Amino acid sequence: MSDLAVGVDLGGTAVKVGLVDRSGTILATTRRETDAKLGPGHVLQEIIQGIRNVVDSDTQLCAVGIGAPGSVTLDRTTVIQPPNFPGWQRVNLSEEVGSGLKNRWPVIVDNDANVAALGSAFFGAGRPFGSFIMITLGTGVGGAIIHEGRLFRGTTGSAGEIGHVSIDYNGPMAAAGIPGVVEAYVGQRFLSEHARLYLKAHPDSMVFKITEGKDYKLDPRILAQAAEKGDSAATEILAWAGHKLGWGLGSVVNVLDIRKIIVGGGVSAAGDLILGPARTALMQAVMPGMRDGVEIIRETLCNKVGMLGAAQMAFDHAG
Repeated sequence: MSDLAVGVDLGGTAVKVGLVDRSGTILATTRRETDAKLGPGHVLQEIIQGIRNVVDSDTQLCAVGIGAPGSVTLDRTTVIQPPNFPGWQRVNLSEEVGSGLKNRWPVIVDNDANVAALGSAFFGAGRPFGSFIMITLGTGVGGAIIHEGRLFRGTTGSAGEIGHVSIDYNGPMAAAGIPGVVEAYVGQRFLSEHARLYLKAHPDSMVFKITEGKDYKLDPRILAQAAEKGDSAATEILAWAGHKLGWGLGSVVNVLDIRKIIVGGGVSAAGDLILGPARTALMQAVMPGMRDGVEIIRETLCNKVGMLGAAQMAFDHAG
């Protein structure tokens, strides 16, 4: 049995691919632009080419693991209507990618937040905890549940969609068509749009200097840079997002009675500027009798956690 696997983290912005050994060491990696607007055929080719970039004709793999946004069938083959991916209905990623690789290796697929949770449980901030909630803040907002050391996938494989917990049924519409969900406030695209509108009333903000006044440069990392330099407008925007996140997470804690929350994804790079307000709101949203031990922890593996989790899923499949 091979001690190597490929882990693929399919995100709305980038496809990240890593060649990983069983100890969690990433031996080779590549990053390709997703360009999801070009449709599933283009994205599939980016995934296949990314895998080819980290393996050669002699590489012995146990399997390829892919973390993908959206619901994934219980048999870990097919992605169903992923938000932020135009033109996708039901795509059998396992079959399509496997065929593109001439069926050299098994291809196993799961939700991207689920594989991030596996990466955290085996290699990252989740290691000390038997049970935790994973939330990933990126183009969208993903979620996963680790319970007593095992990934909880629900009846059909779609459990853990924390980004689609609604905190205001009159709120803005997210890509999945549900109003007022956490993703509609904290997902990168939605947060950047909110920031753009907010900053129109704050033209003296440092953000304008950093972005040279160009909206397309505006993202949570820019907001964090400005906030760290004392910019009040950027600080207020990130605090607003953190407050929304905390209230959404409070509902999840109240339902599951799982009290450790691991936060990963690109937007989490804002650190305590967004997680500090989230912690405050979380404690307000959780029932008083359930507050002991409630904690939000930032994932230390950053963008590696998805690749590592996808590779771990491949190892688990191979045995």
